[in-house]
Amino acid sequence: MFLCKHITKIGLFTVLLITLGSCKSTKSITGGEANSRMSAKNIIHAHYLNQPNFKTLRGRLKIDYTNGEESQGVNVSLRMEKDKVIWMSAPLGIVKAHITPNKVSFYNKLQNEYFDGDFSYLSQMLGTQLDFEKVQNLLLGNAVLDLREEKFNSEVYNGNYQLKPKKAREFFKILFQLEPKNFKIAAQEISQPEQTRQLEAKYTYQDIYGNVFPDEIQIVAQEADNLTTIDLSFRNLELDKPMSFPYKVPKGFDKITLK
Repeated sequence: MFLCKHITKIGLFTVLLITLGSCKSTKSITGGEANSRMSAKNIIHAHYLNQPNFKTLRGRLKIDYTNGEESQGVNVSLRMEKDKVIWMSAPLGIVKAHITPNKVSFYNKLQNEYFDGDFSYLSQMLGTQLDFEKVQNLLLGNAVLDLREEKFNSEVYNGNYQLKPKKAREFFKILFQLEPKNFKIAAQEISQPEQTRQLEAKYTYQDIYGNVFPDEIQIVAQEADNLTTIDLSFRNLELDKPMSFPYKVPKGFDKITLK
């Protein structure tokens, strides 16, 4: 099984990147033309005005994974309380995950092992400092970094608004593209050229009860010659339903040390 076979190598990466998302509908959000006269400040302001409004979600998530050598797919159950806790379970509860802003934990029944730690492993693997909020932004179609904290140049590129920092960062580069229809992120990229590390996420969107959520997300992570692609599709999700997050590591499991 995909999650069991790869849990020690990309388990934490996958768990964090499938934890948040959207609600499915048949109405797609399309169209809209970018205005080349619109300032970067107004684009950013519109982006933060268009945030989804919900407290909890639950449903199923389809994950397709490939690393250039093999490809796998799996469906998982997902529950979330926004900004507080994320719960995920593979079929038959073989793998479960429980994530909070301060802690990341998952276990694997087939291999009798578990992980319990923080976001440092993910940050090291992706080449940039990440935390719960940044991962949440990544999966909700928001800018992973706070666009209000620095100044950007804006231009129209391939029909989207493209933002680049006016002042180049010392160790890594960032780039954001926003859809003109809803000012959500169409694509965002963080890279460390000197270390050949890059994280890119591309989005499509839909409308759920007047809120704009991602429909599908393609995440590509590269380090040197290693390329990993994870495609996420969200289905049968419900908003603001009462739910619990049962999680307990079984006794006798060995703790995983991720390197």
